[in-house]
Amino acid sequence: MKNQKMYEADDQMISLIRDNYNILQSLGSFGLSLGFGDKTVRQVCDEQNVDCYTFLIVVNFTINGYTDFDDQERLSLPTLLHYLKASHDYYLGFQLPFIRKELESALDENDNLARLILKLYDEYAHEIRLHMGYEEKNVFPYVEGLLNNQSTINYDIDTFSKHHGQVDKKLKELKNIIIKYLPSDDMHNNQLTATLYDIYNNEDWLMQHSEVEDHIFIPAIRRLEQKSKQNDVSAKISNMISQAPDKTEALSDREKDVIISLVQGMSNKEIADHLCISTNTVITHRRNIARKLQIHSPAGLTIYAIVNNLVDLSSVKL
Repeated sequence: MKNQKMYEADDQMISLIRDNYNILQSLGSFGLSLGFGDKTVRQVCDEQNVDCYTFLIVVNFTINGYTDFDDQERLSLPTLLHYLKASHDYYLGFQLPFIRKELESALDENDNLARLILKLYDEYAHEIRLHMGYEEKNVFPYVEGLLNNQSTINYDIDTFSKHHGQVDKKLKELKNIIIKYLPSDDMHNNQLTATLYDIYNNEDWLMQHSEVEDHIFIPAIRRLEQKSKQNDVSAKISNMISQAPDKTEALSDREKDVIISLVQGMSNKEIADHLCISTNTVITHRRNIARKLQIHSPAGLTIYAIVNNLVDLSSVKL
């Protein structure tokens, strides 16, 4: 059952942990250490150089599924990337080997079914390593390139998103076998029960990790890709114009008004009504604009208007 409380920067960090002990591992992935006393979430994050806004987005999502945060531009992708990488390190370097040791301790390796359980777990662990290894080799470097304004032509986040799924078939099979296999003696029964509990907890953790990628990380990368494409288009247009010889006559203010109206999709009649002039005068202005700029198409005028700051790039559909 999800905790419906929304945690904020001025809440005490100890309250957040006390109410939701299962996010303890997330603290480590963000690089937050324990021993913070009665300090607020903001104070702890500021002192340990973690972006507080991004931390709370992930925490509130994993606790209660909240995704409607107010300012997506404030999300720190470097912080989120660090969190995901550290989560991989935790799961691959600690949690998978830890459960393997628990299984070895609880099972009799001379028993055929016990060997099958270990084999299934090793296959599951191998799939997880491949899954996370793909992200570390392809996705994370791609995002780092975007952050450094180095785009990759043959890759985008949708390529990752289409193939991003939960690797859990073998884990479900493993849990079913363990539940049916519980030995009769109390010691092994308790050991297997504890191991099974850890497997369920880690299955929940892995699902949360995947959902953070699906609902926070991937949308954030899509926004970054769009911004990168717009910046690239703007740079190319500016470069094209700067290389062209400047032999054009200066436009009058009225001619600039006509260009803006044209870029906004108005007809000659609509421009005339908007500027309180006759349609014939609009046509005359358009002839003069074409002569001065040597631009005759709406697309060409749109480019001119963007480069010369007559209209904003974000308001133009590219």
